[in-house]
Amino acid sequence: MQQSNIRNLTIVAHIDHGKSTLADRLMEITGTVLKDKLQPQLLDSLALERERGITIKLAPVRLKYNHQGVEYTLNLIDTPGHVDFSYEVSRALAAVEGAVLLVDATQGIQAQTLAHGLAALEQNLTLIPVINKIDLPNADVEGVKKQLVDTFGFSEEEILLVSGKTGEGVEELLKAIVERIPAPKSRGAATIPPPRWKFRGLIFDSFYDLFKGVVAEVRIIDGQTPPVNTPIYFLQTQAAGHVLETGFFAPQLVPNEGLKAGEIGYIATGIKEPDLVRVGDTIAADFNAEQLPGYKEVKPMVFVGLFPIDADEYFELKEALAKFRLTDPAFSYIPEHSDALGAGFRCGFLGLLHAEVVQERLSGEFNVDLLATAPSVEYLLNEEPITSPSELPQGENIKGLKEPWVKLRIFVPQTYIGPVMELVQEKRGKFLNMQHFGVAVEMTYEMPLSEMVANFYDKLKSVSSGFASLDWELIDFRETDAVRVDIMVSGEKVDALSTIVFRPKAASFGRNMVEKLKEVLPRQNFVIAIQAAIGGTIIARETVSPFRKDVTAKLYGGDRTRKDKLLEKQKKGKKKMKMIGRVEIPQEAFLSILKS
Repeated sequence: MQQSNIRNLTIVAHIDHGKSTLADRLMEITGTVLKDKLQPQLLDSLALERERGITIKLAPVRLKYNHQGVEYTLNLIDTPGHVDFSYEVSRALAAVEGAVLLVDATQGIQAQTLAHGLAALEQNLTLIPVINKIDLPNADVEGVKKQLVDTFGFSEEEILLVSGKTGEGVEELLKAIVERIPAPKSRGAATIPPPRWKFRGLIFDSFYDLFKGVVAEVRIIDGQTPPVNTPIYFLQTQAAGHVLETGFFAPQLVPNEGLKAGEIGYIATGIKEPDLVRVGDTIAADFNAEQLPGYKEVKPMVFVGLFPIDADEYFELKEALAKFRLTDPAFSYIPEHSDALGAGFRCGFLGLLHAEVVQERLSGEFNVDLLATAPSVEYLLNEEPITSPSELPQGENIKGLKEPWVKLRIFVPQTYIGPVMELVQEKRGKFLNMQHFGVAVEMTYEMPLSEMVANFYDKLKSVSSGFASLDWELIDFRETDAVRVDIMVSGEKVDALSTIVFRPKAASFGRNMVEKLKEVLPRQNFVIAIQAAIGGTIIARETVSPFRKDVTAKLYGGDRTRKDKLLEKQKKGKKKMKMIGRVEIPQEAFLSILKS
């Protein structure tokens, strides 16, 4: 295969703008998947993606397209559209030469359209602007065209109109891909005879196979893959493996005789330790090869403690996390111990949806029963990072505490400007700028990340009737007046329920917490006191009243003294239970905090 006949591209867009449906049409028209085998969102292979209707993982597929009598190979990577999965997009962009920038004709440019479009331009990729869903009756094609021209500087002639659902305009898009996107350039020769296979590839994703070990998804930069059973080397981790199998995605794995420069495919490495193969690493024929730039290290923004419900499953959870990290390098974890929950892991995520999706995938794909703590963000105390609330000293007036601030870009129709402004001000947001795009506006704010973690996205969707979209990035750490709110159940501090809160909001937060816990804690045969405290000061309290067991039910006769004896005995038993009683806190208690 000639390199000049290869085109590597990705589809980028905001969530729900029709990327996966367009990918289905491209596969159907190029004959990659037979029509009777085609199902909606075919590249969304995870059960969770189908259940939620969103793309979570990047997904590569190889298409064959005949243009003017010449057969071209199109390596397409479908990407997620939600801000929490932007690291998946950045890795796809590094493996290609061009991107289809997809915009919904009914919604226009949204936050992630702008973010992904600018990221593609930073990588010097060729952008093909495409307006999707032109078949819908409420499509505003001319309005969206103007947005694309004003925002990115495209000319009207280069904007393509398609319908991923009906297939209209998709043939023209395929022609534009071949004609506009440049062929990949190799820095070395495509074929160098053995024994010196001058081969280098960039790992953009990976997964674990029981028989083949770690399977690396790669973009070949130089040379070609060595023959089967030849050693290969990973420059970052200094690990060595063997080529067990090479192939491409159609979209299932299809083995072949090897991959050449410019191609996208997979290499089965035989390595059984997941940590030795990392996304962004360079895979080469020897350790003397020059390392490729790779990707910038992603920084987790939200931290959640994950603990096995059964303590005996700790090592199964550890193994599951190691394998899972292969498929999601934006996820990180370190061991943690909790007095209430035992041994577990402190896990880092890019956002709340990311945290939620990872927990569901761990339960579904690895069959692990998990208990999750409340989400928190990273603070700095005298420049030392704090990722768990239990690390913050008790009490008020803590000096040298800093919290992370983010820059928010909110896209919203003009009708909802007022409610959105109110919401952001309530969350301690600072207004920076407002820019008009036809009937929509882009509002720029600065806001503490901790406020965004506390159900901000849900409230934003609520006040804007679902029309608002947002993109955000970390800017810096700033001094804050925050305290640790501890929750005590029957006098015992439950460290897994501790939360760092902005001090003026601490009292209302504490009240809210104890009220929610009162609803979810099961009643016992003794009184349960639920308290919220800052240091030694109790700021809120609720009481769960006990069941009153009818100890006299079995009596059917006799005098009053027999009843009194049994009731007195019950009182002593209750006192004993109160002293040694351990209250079982169900998972709903932790989930109620996640949603509070």
